Amino acid sequence: MSRADEFVEANHAYARDFDQGNLPMPPGRQVAIVACMDARLDVYRLLGLGLGEAHVIRNAGGVVTDDVVRSLLISQRLLGTTEIVLIHHTDCGMVTFKDDAVKAEVEKETGHRPAFALDAFDDPYEDVRQSIRRLKAVPYLPNGQAISGFVYNVSTGELEAVPAD
Repeated sequence: MSRADEFVEANHAYARDFDQGNLPMPPGRQVAIVACMDARLDVYRLLGLGLGEAHVIRNAGGVVTDDVVRSLLISQRLLGTTEIVLIHHTDCGMVTFKDDAVKAEVEKETGHRPAFALDAFDDPYEDVRQSIRRLKAVPYLPNGQAISGFVYNVSTGELEAVPAD
């Protein structure tokens, strides 16, 4: 059985007990969270969130990319979020490589060099600060100043606040 088949089977059990169909579209806590896609981060549980309370935007590293900004613009302007929370974490895979080395390896193997940035970083704390600066510089986010940043410790489960510059 493939993973997709396992997921479909699990979904059948989920749907049998589903009673959340009446949740409103805008997130109840009016917050958008940008977090790393790392499978060790259960964003809802570590923040005490329930279904329908927040937009959670995830990618490799929790990096503020153009697509993250696009999602935040929709989240704030069309769906009423008023705050942004950034979550990076310890022991992140993004600190284990350099963009140019990976791009060169992909190009050597496939003949095509990725045109997009991989956005590797050396320090999750500094990258949170950089992400806050990036977001504060975006003129079309109406609530672009209400931003908090954290680093989640994958060994202890604790969040550590990262003050902006």
